[in-house]
Amino acid sequence: MPIRCLIKRLKRHATLVHVKDYRALASFVQENVLGKKPSKYQLCTALNCCAKTQNSSLGSQIHAKIVHIGFDQNLYINSSLINAHVKCGSMGDAMKVFRGIELHDEVSWTSMICGLSQNRQGGKALCLFKEMLATVVRPNCVTYVSVISACTEQESVYRCGELLHAHVIILGHESNNFVVSSLIDYYSKCGRMDKTVVLFGSCISDYVVLNTMISAYNHNQQGEEALKLFRKMLDENVNLSEHTLTSILDACGALTVLQQGKQVHALVTKLGSDYNTFVVGALMDMYSKCGNIDEACHVFDLASYKNNILWTSLITTYAQSGRGVDALKIFDHLLMEKRFYPDHVCFTIVLTACNHSGLIDKGISYFKKMITDYNLAPEIDQYACLIDLYARKGDLKSAKKLMEEMPFYANAVMWSSLLSSCKEYGNVELGTEAAYKLFELEPHSPAPYLVLADIYAAAGLWNRVQSIRKLMDENGIRKSLAGWSRVEVDRMR
Repeated sequence: MPIRCLIKRLKRHATLVHVKDYRALASFVQENVLGKKPSKYQLCTALNCCAKTQNSSLGSQIHAKIVHIGFDQNLYINSSLINAHVKCGSMGDAMKVFRGIELHDEVSWTSMICGLSQNRQGGKALCLFKEMLATVVRPNCVTYVSVISACTEQESVYRCGELLHAHVIILGHESNNFVVSSLIDYYSKCGRMDKTVVLFGSCISDYVVLNTMISAYNHNQQGEEALKLFRKMLDENVNLSEHTLTSILDACGALTVLQQGKQVHALVTKLGSDYNTFVVGALMDMYSKCGNIDEACHVFDLASYKNNILWTSLITTYAQSGRGVDALKIFDHLLMEKRFYPDHVCFTIVLTACNHSGLIDKGISYFKKMITDYNLAPEIDQYACLIDLYARKGDLKSAKKLMEEMPFYANAVMWSSLLSSCKEYGNVELGTEAAYKLFELEPHSPAPYLVLADIYAAAGLWNRVQSIRKLMDENGIRKSLAGWSRVEVDRMR
């Protein structure tokens, strides 16, 4: 790209987001054109701007410049290079830079481990951490935060988190609140709220730990506990992060407590956090879950910068409010206008909208478009939506065929969807297969036993009904207690 065009493009983007970063890059490019040799500080600053703006092209050019002027063994510059490549998704380039460093320090090791963790390569992050332990360089608190996060992000390395916890205690980092927060996050995402509460109670809480604990409660559907802790934070004038506001809005939405949600909205406005994309998205989600779709749309209209996240939130708002057709109209309009590039999350919402609206042909069309037009390999969530779509429409054979042919193992959600549809359409053979799969995947759940018994009863197979009840007794399965509902009346529940 010609230099003038690059500078013009950078200045144009400066009016949108990352204003200072784009202007800094434009200034760096202009000085380079004039033949000025950049300082180490300028190179690090430019690379950090490339990381924030995800400008991989300019980052690669700066990398070449660094090699040309002989700064390729400077640890600070190399750490910034690794960070820039990581944020742009160029993990191969980041690893090449890392392996090219002759003498590592804590920063270079931590930068690479953090990069692998952020790009959902938890196994590789752990392997690199073990490699680090074999050197004279000792991991610091930031290293532990990164490697514990790697365990949180990838299910295959979940159990390693407990070993890392022991390692943290041995090396005396258990008093660091950033490390404690990462451990709280790890245990909460493993569903171990007992250990999370013990950790929280044993540390000196600051705003970092309190914010993480609210997220932990919210992640484990303990919204009331999250709200209690949030009130405590307000009483003690603890700093609230945007992540905390997002979590507490999620909790309000899950509990459908509209009045408290409105109070949090007022606080968001007071704190000036209504510019944050994630907070705005959480506000929209809260209002839609509480049944106030007009207010959700009003929040969207007031947003100054509408990116992919907010457009996806708007589509979600219509989809989960029973207006799936309207959600699809918005999506189609955006695609036609080429105003955004849909990601996996957006396609999951769109397929869910098709599902609830019974639009099987449209759902299949979107699934194919995702692959052909946007080069997105379907993930397990999109397959689950399509399987559910087939099953709900009664095409049980196609649903079963897709489960067999997809590149993932069918999970409990898929088999449960198939089983429910077998009950609705009276398919005894496939229902039996689905139920027995669920006996293996969810051995303590009574639901598949009860649904299969209903299928047999509807078909008049009373002997089989008796055998299922006997099997429940043998396995110690008991029918769950009846569910309960919550109603908010004048702020009282």
